[in-house]
Amino acid sequence: FLQSLLCHLLSSCKWESNEAETSTFISTLGYTSADYYCHLVKNMVFPLVTELRGNQFNGLNIQGRVSASRVNAVSLFCVPLITLPDLTPLLETLLLYHGGASKEILSSEFLEAVNEAFLKKKISLSESAVFSLWLRHLPSLEKATLCLLDQLVTIQFNSLEEVACVIKDSLLPQAASHPAIFRIVNEIFKNALLETDGTPEVMTIIQVFTQLFLQAHQNENKRKFPLKAYFPYHHQPLLTALLRRPFELPTTHWSQHLKHISDMLKALVEDANMSSLADLFEIWFLVARFGEWLDIAAEQLLKAAVEPDALLWLLAFYYCPQNENQQRTQTMVEAQAVYNHLMMLFSCTVLSVKDLEAAVHSITDIEQRCNQHLITHLLTNFLLFSSGGHMIAQEFIYHITETTDRSKEVCSLLIRSAYRINHNGEENQRTVKLLNELLQKLTLKV
Repeated sequence: FLQSLLCHLLSSCKWESNEAETSTFISTLGYTSADYYCHLVKNMVFPLVTELRGNQFNGLNIQGRVSASRVNAVSLFCVPLITLPDLTPLLETLLLYHGGASKEILSSEFLEAVNEAFLKKKISLSESAVFSLWLRHLPSLEKATLCLLDQLVTIQFNSLEEVACVIKDSLLPQAASHPAIFRIVNEIFKNALLETDGTPEVMTIIQVFTQLFLQAHQNENKRKFPLKAYFPYHHQPLLTALLRRPFELPTTHWSQHLKHISDMLKALVEDANMSSLADLFEIWFLVARFGEWLDIAAEQLLKAAVEPDALLWLLAFYYCPQNENQQRTQTMVEAQAVYNHLMMLFSCTVLSVKDLEAAVHSITDIEQRCNQHLITHLLTNFLLFSSGGHMIAQEFIYHITETTDRSKEVCSLLIRSAYRINHNGEENQRTVKLLNELLQKLTLKV
């Protein structure tokens, strides 16, 4: 106890100016330089934290008396020491400190260094401190979002559960409960989609992020903003319909709900006032964020007794949003032809790959590339949910991924299907087994 007290006193005094004498003295006590500097950091951190948090003196909070220049100086002092565990209380106190100043009082070097250390998992911070960092320093939020996207598109994942785990661990869905953060992340996602030409990996990331954001928003207790604060410029009835999670409705109501979404969307898209591509993109992006409903639409077309027109139109818009009315009509004709072909084969218990070759040829013959994506979606679901499709699934998937560049696309569709089945538990074990086998082979190829 006495040794520890002496070391504490030594680290609290001015002896550190004579490093040689200090080193000799602490060695005599049986301590190392590391012990001494640990005490030194703690003794520097504690009074600074106390000062910034505001001491209660005669019942008055004196936080406002700390000058902006002093706070800035303290933040600069922290930069070379960011990763020291004993410094964490001071880091969090600084990040949560505002002091009533109209301008940012923390140094940009400090904010960048903290963000860098957090992203590389060199330090651990409370959620509130991280959220405050991103709210007060836009470059840090942008870097965190871009790092997440880069991590997810460069690593091969075998399930959406793995993707969801990485996204949730980033704290971005939770931070997006603040509308200002949500809108910035949203813009970065839009740009990522445009730059990658809407690749399946990026679209899937955005869809999973949206689900996790909605969960975090639902769990928010302190300050819950209305959902229209995140989507202020969108058609609210359409937004309300998309926000309904599938598990909130009986499965027998899914087709009717999708028809309702499709009818509203069609009215918006065909509105004479829909003059710009930017407006069209905004509507498409809103629908695309809730991709679970689009996947269910493709499944319902094959699994349930539904009127196909509304659901096919919904999928046609998703895959071919820029089509004019005449083009979209042609898209519908082609999709309807493939759909009818698949439905004729759906009840067959014995099929060969040749039986589906007509649909495959329609993919390669169609000029519009977006139609190929729609038809690939229908074909993949046919293989999963028809008894005859089960028999030829592996051979046909191998055929379609070898003759086209669709490995990543099909893999993304299968991963999303596996995620829904795991969570809903509605499919038979044969389908689950087939999905796992297909994913195992495809992930090796991708």
